[in-house]
Amino acid sequence: MKARLLARLAILTIAALPSAYAQTLVQGRDAAAQGSPDYDLLLKGGHVIDAKNSIDTVMDLAIKDGKVAAVGKDIPADTAVKAVTVTGMYVVPGLIDIHTHVYAGTGERHSYAGDLSVYPDGFTLRNGVTTIVDAGSSGWRNFPDFKDRIIDRSETRVLAMLNIVGSGMRGGKYENNLEDMQAEPTAAMALKYPGVIVGVKSAHFMGPEWTPYEQAVKAGTIAHIPVMIDFGGRRIERPLYQLLETVLRPGDIYTHALSGERGEQDFKTGGPGRGMREGRARGIYFDVGHGQASFAWFTAIPLYKAGFAPDSISTDLHIDSMNAGMKDLLNVGDKFLAMGMPLQEVVRDMTWNPAREILQTQLGNLSVGAIADVAVLSVQHGDFGFDDAYSTVVRSNQKMLCELTVKDGKVVYDLNAITGEPWDVPPGRADRLAKRWTKLRERGFGDSHWKPLPGQPLVKDWTPYPWTGADAPKP
Repeated sequence: MKARLLARLAILTIAALPSAYAQTLVQGRDAAAQGSPDYDLLLKGGHVIDAKNSIDTVMDLAIKDGKVAAVGKDIPADTAVKAVTVTGMYVVPGLIDIHTHVYAGTGERHSYAGDLSVYPDGFTLRNGVTTIVDAGSSGWRNFPDFKDRIIDRSETRVLAMLNIVGSGMRGGKYENNLEDMQAEPTAAMALKYPGVIVGVKSAHFMGPEWTPYEQAVKAGTIAHIPVMIDFGGRRIERPLYQLLETVLRPGDIYTHALSGERGEQDFKTGGPGRGMREGRARGIYFDVGHGQASFAWFTAIPLYKAGFAPDSISTDLHIDSMNAGMKDLLNVGDKFLAMGMPLQEVVRDMTWNPAREILQTQLGNLSVGAIADVAVLSVQHGDFGFDDAYSTVVRSNQKMLCELTVKDGKVVYDLNAITGEPWDVPPGRADRLAKRWTKLRERGFGDSHWKPLPGQPLVKDWTPYPWTGADAPKP
């Protein structure tokens, strides 16, 4: 009986409230009566692109406990703590950039294990990138420091390819030291951190020997992980076709594939060279690795027209590339849109394909049960220019923009505050349960701003911020 009277009193009180506030309280009361919501976050009305599951249509995406919980049509908004309308946008898996350099903070000059690297979080989440791979900045000797300094402290999921050089990517005298290229300790370190160390990298070698590539492949074979090759200086003693036809294994990765600097292009036909054709037939993956100097329109366009597109789109992000022809991962993807690659294929090459290349297939897709890494993108239309490493330009009428990034089920970036609420509306369920769906700053719930002043009626003349005393605005 007492409970029934209290319920009636609550209803009468709500009836006297201003309509917006009353509606908020009714929704909160109804939600409480219904129990805990089914989902933490619901993205409604977006165009879902998921290469793994062959999804390319408008659907809703629901997330719970850091995992994709449902993908389907017309999932009710009230089944989630937070529902966000993303109509007209593309909902895709969190982007994966498998070629970056982020071993920053050591203070070492002229070194990718130092000042040539960048901290990851300023370049990733705002571009929809939730996972990156540091491509060989550290070797087995300094990987523990890299892990402590960067991997363990970043919001971005940072994975690593170990340099076959034990000292890492620290400049010419280190990177050309054959004695420090050892398969066994490299493999041992990789086996110690499975799922974090996802490959072996060789880069920047200028000598005629095959030692770095042979040792890298040996380490990869022991640790059951792929090898990524930056083929260094072009040498007649070690032609590209031999690397791709006999040295690398199916599933290994050749990066800087569109540089045109090492025999990637047959200049008689304009199409892919012998090694590129044979390597693809053998199952070698080809990665962009744009960087400061490794993407040329005069190579990329003829190869694409000849039917040779890359398997993965990546940045080769570092201090010298970030403001050059390469701006960020979406910018590199935009260049393939400009060449005529369909958006669905561009997304595939930044999500599912790189996940497969590094053998991390729990990423790069929106399967139910998958890690809830999500990027919400819009496609902007206008007149845009995209340059390569040689300041030659291709113009395009479209480019991608990241509107929202979700990592491990929580919002970590929101360009236009589409997950926000009006400042003058009282906090509701989504605010009270904010820790379930966002890592952005939570609204205060139940603090002094939202309580009536002593003696002030609960509902009459309600204002969201009851200014008093010295805090009162001056007329």
